[in-house]
Amino acid sequence: MKKALYLVPVVGALALGFGLGHFNRHPAVANAAHRVLYYVDPMHPAYHSDKPGKAPDCGMDLVPVYADTVGKSMVASTDSITIDSSTQKIYGIQLAAVENAAGTRNLRVFGKVAADETRIFKLTVGADGYVKSTDKDAVGNHVKKDQKLAVIYSPDFLPVEGGFLSANERTPGGAKETTATAQNAASAQARADRLRNLGMSDMQIDEMISSRTDGFVLTRSISPGLRFEREKELYTIADLSHVWILAQVFGKDAEKFHPGTVAKVTLPDTGETFSATVSDVLPEVDSATRALKVRLVANNPGFKLRPDRFVNVDLPVSIPSGLSVPADAIVDSGLAKQVFVETSPGQFEKREVEIGWRFDDRVQIVKGLRAGEMVVSSGTFLVDSESRLQAASGSAASAPAEESALAHHMN
Repeated sequence: MKKALYLVPVVGALALGFGLGHFNRHPAVANAAHRVLYYVDPMHPAYHSDKPGKAPDCGMDLVPVYADTVGKSMVASTDSITIDSSTQKIYGIQLAAVENAAGTRNLRVFGKVAADETRIFKLTVGADGYVKSTDKDAVGNHVKKDQKLAVIYSPDFLPVEGGFLSANERTPGGAKETTATAQNAASAQARADRLRNLGMSDMQIDEMISSRTDGFVLTRSISPGLRFEREKELYTIADLSHVWILAQVFGKDAEKFHPGTVAKVTLPDTGETFSATVSDVLPEVDSATRALKVRLVANNPGFKLRPDRFVNVDLPVSIPSGLSVPADAIVDSGLAKQVFVETSPGQFEKREVEIGWRFDDRVQIVKGLRAGEMVVSSGTFLVDSESRLQAASGSAASAPAEESALAHHMN
């Protein structure tokens, strides 16, 4: 009888303990499953920490990894990741097909307007003298053909120049030669020789007859009352009706700029376009950027292409047939180029690829993909980060969760 009485409290205590343990088992398991496993660097998921803080490389807050969130909406292995459709919509993950494309695409480079050096004229004098007056000759002014810029005096130079011009005006080009015209021609030649003796070049003599032109004053080193010496440069005037475009081109892109190729030049601020023709690929390499310079020539109606102004240069380039994907689909780790390929609905595989040309927003795929396959084209960075995070945390997450459940069962 006493034994029976002793057994009743023992059995009751065991029953009560079993009931309490069975009642509290599920909340304990839930709490254990939702606990923080560790913290990771969002930019480099391989970095783990057992407590919150800042990432040592980028200063971002460490992200907690929970036992019950690992493997729910995104499940990853080393080379694949599963993303359900609702998660794709939430994070803006979009897909694009691998296309087999060929045709013409635009190669865009940056350029700068420069004055055509063959249309820059330096006005110098071949004798000593002084400046009597100047008129509307400020730097930047647009000067017209035959416009008077300055009045200068030289006791040696001006009489000879005047006689030369007078003799040339009395010698009609192409007229039947007479004794008078022959004498005028001889007089003009004699005065030309005197101009050469005073230091004037043949080009300057020719300009006196036929090369007077419109242009812009680039430099000016003259003022009223200034005394000048022989060979003094008074003005630099540029004809800007025809200008150069100096474009910077890198690497193999320079091979696509052949003399005679027509390109489109665009002013970034106004959107106005001009036609330009490639004239030369210059041999020099920019010491700072290591870029080659391509020279294009363009007509300049309205003088809207001003020296030192930046422009966009678009060159149509024919590309060979080949597979291509959006540029945002490529994940460049520095060591390899990779894409995420959809192998089945919601299932993605990380695949290494080899790339070729790049034009606009497309990249050629030389190896690694087939036409028609779907790749992640938007949200690629998120998928790649999640893939790295899940791959790094998957093995570590399962062990602590199992140990927690086992420990609770034993308790």
